[in-house]
Order: sequence, then structure tokens, then C-alpha cells
Amino acid sequence: MFEIYLPLAEVNINFISLIIVSLFAGFFSGLLGIGGGWIITPILIFLGIPPTFAVANGANNVLVASVSGSLSHWFKGQLDIKMGLLISIGGIVGSFIGIFIFKFFFVMGVIDNLIYILYCIFLSSIGISMLVESLIEIRRISQNRFIRRKLHKHYWVHNLPFKIRLHKSHLYISIIPPIFFGAIIGILSSLLGVGGGFLLVPIMIYILGMPARLVPGTSLFVMIFVMIFVVLLHAINHDTVDIYLAIILVIGSVIGAQLGTKIGMKLKNEEIRVTMSILVLIFGLKFGYDLFFSKVVKKLSSVTDSTVTSNNMSEFIINTAQNFPGTYAISTMLICVIFAAISAYAFKKFI
Repeated sequence: MFEIYLPLAEVNINFISLIIVSLFAGFFSGLLGIGGGWIITPILIFLGIPPTFAVANGANNVLVASVSGSLSHWFKGQLDIKMGLLISIGGIVGSFIGIFIFKFFFVMGVIDNLIYILYCIFLSSIGISMLVESLIEIRRISQNRFIRRKLHKHYWVHNLPFKIRLHKSHLYISIIPPIFFGAIIGILSSLLGVGGGFLLVPIMIYILGMPARLVPGTSLFVMIFVMIFVVLLHAINHDTVDIYLAIILVIGSVIGAQLGTKIGMKLKNEEIRVTMSILVLIFGLKFGYDLFFSKVVKKLSSVTDSTVTSNNMSEFIINTAQNFPGTYAISTMLICVIFAAISAYAFKKFI
């Protein structure tokens, strides 16, 4: 009951479970102001979605969240388009490199193991760093200590050639660092289906020297371009973008994000981050346990469900995805973005 068949992933999945997962991820996205890729993709894998499909559809979900979030920041004037385009150039190049790496390990038959290893490392690292930072901040606030920081710190990156002036951010900086760091984000996004904001945001503030108020919007703006290419390349190379899965995830994420944003205004940010850091750390340890102590990492072919007979719609989706992968991916992204925009507007207007 309540099961839905994903024609491209060739698995049955409980519809209610997917809605709950997407609500959960969207809720924390709204609560913390993040894309949510590193929340939803691991949970999809835990539910039994093949890792390759979890990565591609998680990336599509990040794209939708990024469009909504960046538009909100743009209307408020909190977005540096010029800096965003520079980072996006590197991100697009990095997405091609990441897909090449992904395809190499996919052909070798060990891509699932690679995804588990990378998630184990990154989630554990992020969880520990978030926990330490949050506990330090809570202690600082309780002792009424305030840290005075310099507005701009100069690092070696500011001495590189090919400088341009970024009027919005009040910076005169080389184009090399934004493009280089963008490429790193693109590679990670292709391999893990995450937005990379957890890495990009501190880079933009502490290395590139951007004003903090412009960082969230610019980061989300970058993710739009990067995720379009990531989703497109995954669809063309591996047929891993499932329109059913993508739409269901968007439904829950949009509702969850709105709820998280409203509740987040009433809670203390430090306490939220402590809770989230513990959760992320548990995810990281779960990936490590499954990889080294449990036999749950399977080949893609072993998770298919041969007992299900495809209906006409499923056959149409499979044929379209295989014969016109670019058109199929773009259509899926557009449907999700339009649906998310309408849902978010309706939620704010009537609820």
C-alpha cells in the first residue's frame, strides 16, 4: 500500500516515506538556510534508493531550493551576480570533471562504495566542525564575550594576477580563486549530489573576503548553474534522473522549507546547529558502519525489482529518458522548479 514504482531506478518505494523524508530535509533547509542536499541524499540511500539515483535526484532537489532562495535574496539586493558568475564558470567546469570521475568508477562497478566513503568522510567532518563551532558560540554568548573581527583579511589569493573590480562586494580580486574554488564545488556536487554550500560559504567569507550579507544569496545563485549541469550530465550519461522521485521530493521539500523558515525565527540558531551537527555526525557514522561492518553496499543491478510490470506511462518515461536524455532532464527540472515556485507562493499567500 502507498507504494510507487520508480521506472528508471526499477525499485518500489513507499510514497509516504518519501514525503516524510523530503519534509524532514526541507524543514532543516528552511531552519538553517541551506540547500539540504547533504541531508536528503544520504536518507534516500538509507531508504534503499540506489546511490547513483539518490545523487542525481538529490542534485535536482538542491537546484529547486537554490532557485527559490536566490530569487528571495536577489529581490532584497543581497546577491553579487558578477562574483556568482565567476564561481559558476569554475563550477560548470568542475561538474564535467566530477561526472568524468563518476563515470570512471561507475564503469569499474565501485561507484556505490565511492559515494559511501565520501559521505562518511564529509558528513563526519561537517558534523564535528559544526558541533565544536556551535558549542564555542554557546559558551561565548553565555559569558557575554564578543569577538571583534577585521572587515577584510588579506591572504595570498589577493596577490594573484588577472584582477577585476567587484563593486557589489567592494573587492578588487583575481578571477583565479573564485573559478578554482567553484571547480572544487562542481566536482563535489557531481559526485555527491550536494550543493556545496557548507564549503563555499566559509570560502566566500574568510578567503575571498565577501560581505556576509551577500554570501547566502550568491552561494545559492552559483548552485543554480552548477546543478543544472550536474543533473543534465547525470541524465545523459547514466539515466539516473527519475521524474517521479524528483517531483515527490520537491513536494515535501517546499512544504518543509516553509515550515522550517517560520519555526526557525522563534528558535536560537546555536541550539539548532548543535542538534543538526549531531544528526549529520550520526549520518556519517552510519555510512562508515554500512561500508565496513555491514553488507548493504550493493551493485546497481542487485536492487532492481523484476516482479513489477511497467505500465504505459513507465514505458514512455524510460523510452524518453533513454532516447532524449537532455530533453527529459530539462523538462524534469522545469516541472520541479515551476511547481516549487507556485507551491511556495501559495503557501506564503494563504497559510
